Amino acid sequence: MTRLARWTALAAASALLAAGCGGGSSGDDKSGLSWGRCKATADGPAPSSEWQCATLKVPLDWSKPDGETIGLGLIRAKARGDDRLGSLLFNFGGPGASGVSMMPSYAPTVSSLRERYDLVSWDPRGVGASEGVRCRDDKRIQAAESVDVTPDTPAEEQAYLEDASDFGKGCQKDAGKLLAHVSTADSARDMDRIRQVLGDDRMNYFGISYGTELGGTYAHLFPKKVGRMTLDAVVDPAADTVGHALNQATGFQRALNGYLRSTGQDPQAGTRKIAELLRRIDARPLETGAPGRKLTQTLAVTGIILPLYSKDSWPTLTSALDAAERGDGSELLVLADGYNERDPSGRYGTTTHSQRVISCLDDRQRPTVAETKKLLPRFEKVSPVFGTFLGWDTAGWCHDWPVPGQHDTPEVSAPGAAPVLVVGNTGDPATPYEGARRMAGELGKGVGVLLTWRGEGHGAYGSGSDCVDSAVNAYLLDDSVPKDGKVCS
Repeated sequence: MTRLARWTALAAASALLAAGCGGGSSGDDKSGLSWGRCKATADGPAPSSEWQCATLKVPLDWSKPDGETIGLGLIRAKARGDDRLGSLLFNFGGPGASGVSMMPSYAPTVSSLRERYDLVSWDPRGVGASEGVRCRDDKRIQAAESVDVTPDTPAEEQAYLEDASDFGKGCQKDAGKLLAHVSTADSARDMDRIRQVLGDDRMNYFGISYGTELGGTYAHLFPKKVGRMTLDAVVDPAADTVGHALNQATGFQRALNGYLRSTGQDPQAGTRKIAELLRRIDARPLETGAPGRKLTQTLAVTGIILPLYSKDSWPTLTSALDAAERGDGSELLVLADGYNERDPSGRYGTTTHSQRVISCLDDRQRPTVAETKKLLPRFEKVSPVFGTFLGWDTAGWCHDWPVPGQHDTPEVSAPGAAPVLVVGNTGDPATPYEGARRMAGELGKGVGVLLTWRGEGHGAYGSGSDCVDSAVNAYLLDDSVPKDGKVCS
């Protein structure tokens, strides 16, 4: 079963430049890590020689700091200028996004920051080069695409729940004891170890999407170690499992409305037309031209979601929807494959595997099918296109999960921390703007500083607003904190 949208990574619509850790060593430095040339991976070539990779050992269980360890894959590029401020650690979201893969491709967006910071990222535990989890092989992932994630009959409900249970068992078999130690709090403690070995007195951090929840958790656990921290595309810290799903139904419907207006359509009429298309696809999946693959309703919704992450991709959505109306599902399938990290050879990425093991350890709530069915009318009212999918997702995502969740909502209060810049985009589809306001409030008075962009797409920094970019750069480079409530239009 594919998660249609959790918090997701900033790069949901991008092809990631993949890079591995290891290779020829350049020797130890004052960090105590052995930094060396990054290796190529099956996903892509190695980055240029300016990038270095290393492996950091951390406790598997932070309650037993002298016990068994795991390795975390790190990547960095050193500051170009002489007036170095230290390291700037990045997390790109998910949960489950590989910082080792994403950092080199994101570096041009933050080139001005590299003048004074070493750009650093890592694969959080359970991700990629850091004991990455794979819960299914490619053949079984593709087979699961036929599972109806909005079941209409008892047989479909049973298949849906059996698939969820089977996925969890696969994760447990692959991850073993790691499955109980991949929480956001575990990764926040890993971050502080990274800060220490990099030689930074305080944590300078740039968190995007789920990376904002991770940053807020770090600020709560280590308020006196917070340096210059920016949180962009903010996950609502006050929302529980059902609340997050409703937030995303709201956010994606807003983005769809914006897209429909841009094409001259009435949002209500356009939404009804797409919902009807999805109902027809549910009854009879579309041909795609791909051997053995048809466009199911689930794949169609996934394909619609992907281009909503960026306004630049809206014309692609128009073409794909037009083709689907003609009975050709090939374009929406390509978009769905992009979201699901499926390459032309049939290989799938594992971001959603890592995403699930992390989020199901974090989230304590396990809504039942009966509870979900009661909620479905509310979801469908919020979004006739996305509501049903995100509603059912609350029942299936962590169904029969092998380990219990830890909390209903994360704790992010950080009394005594330095100001944290919280950036919200009013048109964000995956992390609706309300989450930024709540994060700024929950961090605490004098800590959370809200910067608003009236824009479109997932995230604000580097998305075309000179106002946003200038404010963030001034904060990170000059410690110039903008006025709380500043709005960029």
